[in-house]
Amino acid sequence: MSWRPTYRSSKFRNVYGKVANREHCFDGIPITKNVHDNHFCTVNSKFVAVVTESAGGGAFIVMPVSQSGRLDSHHPKVCGHNGNVLDIKWNPFCENIIASCSEDTSVRVWEIPEGGLRRNMTEAVLELYGHSRRVGLIEWHPTSSGILFSAGYDYKILIWNLEIGEPVKMIDCHTDVILSMSFNTDGSLLATSCKDKKLRVIEPRSGRVLQQASCKNHRVNRVVFLGNMKRLLTTGVSRWNTRQIALWDQEDLSMPIVEEDIDGLSGLLFPFYDADTHMLYLAGKGDGNIRYFEITTEKPYIQYLMEFRSPAPQKGLGVMPKHGLDVAACEVYRFYKLVTLKGLIEPISMIVPRRSDTYQEDIYPMTAGTEPALSASEWLSGIDRDPVLMSLKDGYQRPNQVVFKVPVKEKKSVVVNGIDLLENVPPRTENELLRMFFRQQDELRRLKEELTTKDIRIRQLELELNNLKNVSPNNA
Repeated sequence: MSWRPTYRSSKFRNVYGKVANREHCFDGIPITKNVHDNHFCTVNSKFVAVVTESAGGGAFIVMPVSQSGRLDSHHPKVCGHNGNVLDIKWNPFCENIIASCSEDTSVRVWEIPEGGLRRNMTEAVLELYGHSRRVGLIEWHPTSSGILFSAGYDYKILIWNLEIGEPVKMIDCHTDVILSMSFNTDGSLLATSCKDKKLRVIEPRSGRVLQQASCKNHRVNRVVFLGNMKRLLTTGVSRWNTRQIALWDQEDLSMPIVEEDIDGLSGLLFPFYDADTHMLYLAGKGDGNIRYFEITTEKPYIQYLMEFRSPAPQKGLGVMPKHGLDVAACEVYRFYKLVTLKGLIEPISMIVPRRSDTYQEDIYPMTAGTEPALSASEWLSGIDRDPVLMSLKDGYQRPNQVVFKVPVKEKKSVVVNGIDLLENVPPRTENELLRMFFRQQDELRRLKEELTTKDIRIRQLELELNNLKNVSPNNA
């Protein structure tokens, strides 16, 4: 029997979390009190966006990353939604474009001016309607520009082609609310977790379910693809109500490769995976700590490294893309932690301690950049490409910006899979509700009149038929 040491050498063994100084935090933020299980925060190298409390609809604020400190109480907001904003995500290829989804059943795309907002923004560059209930999740495609996924409480996932401003596919295989979505590296596969206790791997262009797991012992909440390892990691709850993580083979979901209990707390566990360092971060909603692990292809697969501790509970966490990190400080990951009680956004840097000031190539391999690998039409035609990689050695050099073109929309109906999605969109204002009510009353009146006319016509035809039957025997 071979002896395996319990200690495993790793260059990330001593990674530690460093909280930014108070002057580098964002203070006075009216963070939303919504209990929806999302992060309510998204970050890129230019801006931090956070969903906020607002009266009479949904809103979020956008602040330049460099302008930390106390927020002005009259800071402008993005406030075009008619219901609470449930999710926001920056476009990975165009850093001024952000998408949002809301309880008003809409998905909207906004263009933030350079330097941030100077006045309230109410007009989106694109308003996308197709869901019949509130929309809880949105995700940008990882390699294709102009492809956006949205998941609603109508149990459907819509794929939007923003080049034409219309949905091009509806994935309709879920039987309950979709809890999370995650793409593999080239965006050819989509993993979803659902409230129906099933984990699915889907081919998004066809909507075909390739693999499905019924998670009875491990109730899945969140799922994430582990880069090119052909593995999935899920967080969930065991049958004894302990928080748990599970590792799966994406080509065989019959049984998890390994399950590991974390603790007995009740908050939802959010997983974050860094494909460059193969590190997994686990942050519980309402916890103050962040655990981190290293993922390997050999047993024990999940190696515990360390834990960042903080007394302040987190509402959600935004993550800075790789090209926004400080490579001179050996920073490999950065969270933006929402602390609701203090109205605070706190940057937390994960740092590899190194003595040398030179560029550390072993912890900064070539990483996914800000240039799309293919267009929306290319991806929809069946082409898959890996992300366009970039080096962080010479600092982040922004390539030619992808220009977001607003499509000219003329169609009044949105037909996907033979269903007109706009027929079922609920009204968004009281005036729309009244117009819809009177229109339906007119429609009902017209249909009743038509039905009465047809009933009279049917009786006339029945009488004529009886007369013909009576005449024919007499002639015989």
